Amino acid sequence: MTELPGQYLSVRKRFPKLYKAVENLGKTARASGPLNAKTSHLIQLAAAAAIRSEGAVHSHARRALKKGAKPEEIYHAIILITSTVGFPTVSAALSWIDDVMNKCS
Repeated sequence: MTELPGQYLSVRKRFPKLYKAVENLGKTARASGPLNAKTSHLIQLAAAAAIRSEGAVHSHARRALKKGAKPEEIYHAIILITSTVGFPTVSAALSWIDDVMNKCS
């Protein structure tokens, strides 16, 4: 869909052992339960929005799309957290998802 962010590539190159550990942690977490990849990325997307991590929102939105999530599901995952994290945080996350959707269309 899109190339990886420069900062991500820089960390991966500069700190290969750290990158490998983080990659293995993600794989282990995904394999530790019954949720499918699409649902897992939607959950991670909502968590990324909650902590206002623009890069992670972009990443998990792209990954969720790649695993078969529809745009409506991605937006819904964010809208659902409004009462928990507040409208300004949700609004910001929706704009970051728009970035991804605009690049995919």
